[in-house]
Amino acid sequence: MIVVLGVSSGLMILNAVILIILLVWIFSWAFQTYRRKHYATVLSQEDFKKGMRKAQVIDLRQENEFKSGHILGARNLPYPYLRQQYGELRKDLPVYLYDEGMTLSTQAVAFLGKHGYDHLYILKDGYRTWDGKTKKSKY
Repeated sequence: MIVVLGVSSGLMILNAVILIILLVWIFSWAFQTYRRKHYATVLSQEDFKKGMRKAQVIDLRQENEFKSGHILGARNLPYPYLRQQYGELRKDLPVYLYDEGMTLSTQAVAFLGKHGYDHLYILKDGYRTWDGKTKKSKY
């Protein structure tokens, strides 16, 4: 006796959509990881703290996020503005970048790397896990 289980076409389509979404997510994650490793060095908090005095520390978050708290000594240059004002950064000094996680930082190092910047560093896990000195704006 042979039992054939019927699978509705709707369920097959749903499974195909889920599989496609999963594959796109995996590809995106792998591509971002490659870009990060190709253009920058990801630093632990300790290494970031050690080198930041001799570097240009750039906060890529929006101004309101920056004002609510940022790494002491950082300059706010949101990613959309960085793409327009990257010439203000010195190529002879290391550039330390951070955002809330590492997404914007990865995009920024790829952009800067393509424009001739060599010494690019990203704060591992971004500002959300930062335990060093911070500053909040008064306003």
